[in-house]
Amino acid sequence: MEKHRVEIVPMTETMLAEVIAIEADAFGAPGAAKHLASEREREWGYIDVSIVTPLHGKRFIAGYCNYWLVHDEIHLLNVATRATHKRQGHARRLLGHMIQFGHANQSRIITLEVRTSNTAAISLYRSIGWKDVGIRPRYYAETNEDAQVMLLELHRE
Repeated sequence: MEKHRVEIVPMTETMLAEVIAIEADAFGAPGAAKHLASEREREWGYIDVSIVTPLHGKRFIAGYCNYWLVHDEIHLLNVATRATHKRQGHARRLLGHMIQFGHANQSRIITLEVRTSNTAAISLYRSIGWKDVGIRPRYYAETNEDAQVMLLELHRE
């Protein structure tokens, strides 16, 4: 028997505070509120959320995905899951939704940067089909950590 329902929808203004809390927890980002609010204003920016509606209890956001559509390319900025709901498939579902969006919009590729130390994320991306294409040295200014650049080719019909 199903214990909850999960749906992916575009983030609305009323969801912003919950998404900011997830971002701040995941990335320790002090400017999360300003960053996410400005992302909503970009005509090429998208923020989708994974909403869990339990059979009993209050619905909540389990994760979010922030990406840009520029011409025929998508660039993934962030995907994050609520700490209490990691490893439950929310990030994978959000990425799948973004890939479907890419196909629907005739995108050729999806690119991203990820901390080289974030082996869990790198493993997830590789399992979906992303390939390593380069390193951006000292990409993350606050820690001087390198970024792994990854690319997913979308097959267009």
